[in-house]
Amino acid sequence: MSVSISGAHSELGLVLARRAGVSVARHAHFNLAGQAANTLLHDGHAWKGFARQLLAETRQAVQTAQDGGAQLLVQASFAFIHACESGAALAEPLGSAVRAIEDCESLVLACAVPACVVRLGYLYGPHSADLRAYRSALALHRPYWAGPAGARQYHLHQYDAASALLAAARMRHVGKTLYATTPPVSFMRFMDAFALRVGRTRPLHLPLWTAPLARLFVRPEHMQQTALAMPPAAPEPRVPGWRPRFADYHKGLDQVIQAWGN
Repeated sequence: MSVSISGAHSELGLVLARRAGVSVARHAHFNLAGQAANTLLHDGHAWKGFARQLLAETRQAVQTAQDGGAQLLVQASFAFIHACESGAALAEPLGSAVRAIEDCESLVLACAVPACVVRLGYLYGPHSADLRAYRSALALHRPYWAGPAGARQYHLHQYDAASALLAAARMRHVGKTLYATTPPVSFMRFMDAFALRVGRTRPLHLPLWTAPLARLFVRPEHMQQTALAMPPAAPEPRVPGWRPRFADYHKGLDQVIQAWGN
């Protein structure tokens, strides 16, 4: 058994590499292209040039899998597009990112290597540099863009994302698009819970009416993400046999703080 990863030096790639074991396909290749953008913690800057870069990196991952003789290609994708497929209208600039994500999923499923797609919730965890940056910003009492309080999104711990990808790496999942999500919660509630754990009981939010000014340092893609509510029903099909350790985001955030050790 061997595992290869496109995006091995990314945050998720490092977590996945540490958890890869003998339970996956004999030779599975994992494509993590674009997953640096799959979080609500970067204020949108990771979407810059996203569509072009995602397509190029996915094509390279397919070629790498073919050249390396991979028996299975697992494409890490984005669960938030479930809202778009369920009828949510998404304008530019994030709309072009969604089209690129869907194009790359189709590219992978149609390639010569047997493949499956795993759509992951927005990532967070102890290896998130953006979450550490939020901790520093909260310590300085800086407000953050929380978005609408009623818009709930899928948040997924990095460890659970890695275990979902590994659980999906089975030949019986070839041709399938699977989901790895936990119960949705708004970004405001999620980040306020994090703020409480780093000593900020009353974090400051940028009011929605400040959007024209906030765009000077918050990209519009981030504003679109925080406003994009996920459907009330959990997306299906889920990764068979996958059981997240941190289905409760409170426990996930507790693990982050414990892992940081301060």
